Amino acid sequence: MIATAPTVAQLPKPRRRSAIWARPGWERSALLTLLAGTAVLYLWALGSSGWANSYYAAAAQAGTQNWQAWLFGSFDAGNAITVDKPPAALWLMGLSGRLFGFSAFSMLLLQALMGVASVGMLYATVRRTSGAAAGLLAGLVLAVTPVAALMFRFNNPDALLVLLLIAAAYCTVRAIQSKDFAVSARWMTATGVVVGFAFLTKMLQAFLPVPGLALAFLVAAPFSVGRRISALLMSGVALVISAGWYIALVSLWPADARPYIAGSTDNSLLQLALGYNGIERITGGDRPSGGPGGGMRDNLFFGGHAGITRLFGPSMGVEISWLLPVALLGLVLLLWAGRRASRTDLGRAGVLLWGGWLLVTGVVFSFMDGTVHPYYNVALAPAVAALAGMTVAHLWQRREALSARLLLALLLVVTAGWAFALLSRTPDWMPALRWSIAVAAVLAAVAIVAVGARSGRFTAVVAGIAIAAALAGSASFTLYNVAQGHSSGPGSMSGPPRPGGDAWPGGGPGGPGGPGREGPNAELENLIRGANNRWAAATVGSFQAGDLELSTGKSLMAIGGFSGGDNAPTLAQFKQYVEDGQIHYFIAGDHKRGPGPGGGRERGSAAEITAWVTAHFAKLDVGGATVYDLEAPH
Repeated sequence: MIATAPTVAQLPKPRRRSAIWARPGWERSALLTLLAGTAVLYLWALGSSGWANSYYAAAAQAGTQNWQAWLFGSFDAGNAITVDKPPAALWLMGLSGRLFGFSAFSMLLLQALMGVASVGMLYATVRRTSGAAAGLLAGLVLAVTPVAALMFRFNNPDALLVLLLIAAAYCTVRAIQSKDFAVSARWMTATGVVVGFAFLTKMLQAFLPVPGLALAFLVAAPFSVGRRISALLMSGVALVISAGWYIALVSLWPADARPYIAGSTDNSLLQLALGYNGIERITGGDRPSGGPGGGMRDNLFFGGHAGITRLFGPSMGVEISWLLPVALLGLVLLLWAGRRASRTDLGRAGVLLWGGWLLVTGVVFSFMDGTVHPYYNVALAPAVAALAGMTVAHLWQRREALSARLLLALLLVVTAGWAFALLSRTPDWMPALRWSIAVAAVLAAVAIVAVGARSGRFTAVVAGIAIAAALAGSASFTLYNVAQGHSSGPGSMSGPPRPGGDAWPGGGPGGPGGPGREGPNAELENLIRGANNRWAAATVGSFQAGDLELSTGKSLMAIGGFSGGDNAPTLAQFKQYVEDGQIHYFIAGDHKRGPGPGGGRERGSAAEITAWVTAHFAKLDVGGATVYDLEAPH
């Protein structure tokens, strides 16, 4: 038999090298260093925060004990009431706990890894539009942003929210890049799916970057107007489906066979999205009763006073604004530089995407009059980081022009000056740092102007000093966050204590411990452990209940939800639970734990239930806690 040569189609295809390993050596090394450094930063002493936010930790634990609690994001394994957010973040923590065992470290490990993934995803997204240097700088800025280091080491839903929104930006950029409409439409569909799951993480906050994503695609995608609009509509349909399936599931599930939707007025997830986690956040209707006390100068725990300067103010400034001047000035500069670019220019598309994200989110956070905690700004951090990285890389690549060098020097001096101002708010904490930043920035700015377009070791040293001066203030607060434990009820704030008292009384770094943090009550915990009812005990609000759930492993009913204000359960429902023997104890107060965030004032069904219990059941003193035995009526 005569052998024949294989045809071209039969020849084995050469193996493609991994996209990352095909990149220049300096880029690979820088990326691996960035990701490894971020991992060390976010994982260092991760257990120091304990359970972090006991509200979400208790719900995550409940999800490891009961699948229905996991599905609905119930605060307790008995399925009395959910947390006041949708459950996507709890799904991940619950699954992690079931797979690897539930502990504070295993819960927070997931958050830290999402932080590393967010840095890597931001690099990949910015790189596609603005180059490797811009992507690496953006990732670095995000990694050392104080609010990012805070929330990627905490168990609030914000870590997952940020990762999903950056992933949505990546999908949008891929859609803009593609010359094949079918491929582009698939990427935009993926964008909708990811934003839909972001909605199931933190509801309407997930939509703040959407105008920027849509604008970038509508302007820059290489297709006709009709096709661009049709792809956006497909993305919208995908969003509705990926978020709507869960809303439909909750709506169709019999209300008496699932936990009450906390934060809603009618036991509806849709009303929660549009009300407490929607319009009320803008108008102020959601602000809890009671709240922080006299030490809360300028309403700092709730973001400070609404207005155009809020992001730079005493509450939010140290969280997010270190590089915000560069991002805002850079947005203007990059738009001007790209004014003559073609419609499909990728660089300008990136500017539109991140600029839209920055402006819409920044304006909403600045002017919303409802509950807005400083840590919400983690959702702004990717846009600030991206625009800062893109701006610096753009100017550095054009440094042969004197105008570019002057602009670089100006941005460096402005950044250092603002860092000096922010550090001056804590004048007794590392006072030499702000002066060191100022001196280094001035010297680096002069050197940048003088060095011209030259390259070499001296230029590299100048660039390194400039980056260090620009990021030293932000990095110092980030390192402080890493070195301190953060455990609180509603949230935390970054950095050392500021004069005047600017944290929830003990709620975050710089305070002695938030509501429910004054110390364990061993007698009460032992009493709870001995109860084998559906709910070992009930108490108003989540603070005592969350701590006791975590310390005992038992299910506790948080009457009224987070702050005790929800009308769940009703008095009639509570009476039926007691009659059926489903609740053993009622905890009316514990001087070792405090009354919780509502200032001890009970409202709605909580007040009615408390009055009924105190009138009909035996009162006990358990280690300072006032407890009623619901199995021992008068």
